[in-house]
Amino acid sequence: MTAGVVLRRADAADAGAAADVWLRSFAAALPTVVRPRTDDDVRGYFRDVVVPLRETWVAEAAGHGGGDGRGGIVGVMVLDGELLSQLYLDPGWRGRGLGDRFVELAKERSPGGLTLWTFRVNEPAHRFYERHGFVAVEHTDGSGNEEREPDVRYVWRP
Repeated sequence: MTAGVVLRRADAADAGAAADVWLRSFAAALPTVVRPRTDDDVRGYFRDVVVPLRETWVAEAAGHGGGDGRGGIVGVMVLDGELLSQLYLDPGWRGRGLGDRFVELAKERSPGGLTLWTFRVNEPAHRFYERHGFVAVEHTDGSGNEEREPDVRYVWRP
């Protein structure tokens, strides 16, 4: 299903496209969650922090463009040690096995285990991570995240 899609480490030139995937994915998957940062803030964060300072991976589809399923950067995954801090797919690429590939890569990169946070309202993410062996270990009221949205911490151990 994801033939023609390469997972590779992001470089500085990918920061804008990766941020745009994050923005489109967040808007589609989490329409009720209020973002505390502007689109420009998110792009700056990807440019100045995420890509240069974290283990950032992108999914690049063959072809040109992006955002419409034709090509370009169509997914982003960010690892920070054992923390799977971000996994976002362009909405047109959901359900094609790309998220599965990213999770397998994360498990290879962090064979001792992984942890992640997801919002409680994101039931599709819960089902996705549970299908990959993650277990919910903590539920919060959201006071610890900038969105102030109740969340769930998941852990995977081999």
